Amino acid sequence: MLVRYRFVYGFLLLSALLLGLASRRFFGDIPFVKLYVGDSLWALMVFFGFAFLVPGWPTRTTASVALLFCVGIEFSQLYHAPWIDAIRATTLGGLVLGFSFVWSDLLCYSIGVAIGVFIDSYFVRRRAT
Repeated sequence: MLVRYRFVYGFLLLSALLLGLASRRFFGDIPFVKLYVGDSLWALMVFFGFAFLVPGWPTRTTASVALLFCVGIEFSQLYHAPWIDAIRATTLGGLVLGFSFVWSDLLCYSIGVAIGVFIDSYFVRRRAT
């Protein structure tokens, strides 16, 4: 049986969040960072968030749900009604919901979740004895 320790995933979630914010703040003028790194770190944060919230899920399930969540948020950006655009206009709403649909973000989300699976599988998760 595999176990997850919530404090570890809470730390990883917070680390991914802070790295994502720092990447935009300090390296946002670099086109590659602006276009790809933040989205990958966002998906990594979502993966760690689900691992934190539901520690009993297998890594495959956590990854699938995280990726579906990220893709769902991306496709929601195709919908523009005044009420949701008002939420997007706030700082938190913009960070969570994004602004416009971009196909390359789907690849970034896949990469971010894959990094989460790698970290989870090879560095964090331990077998219970």
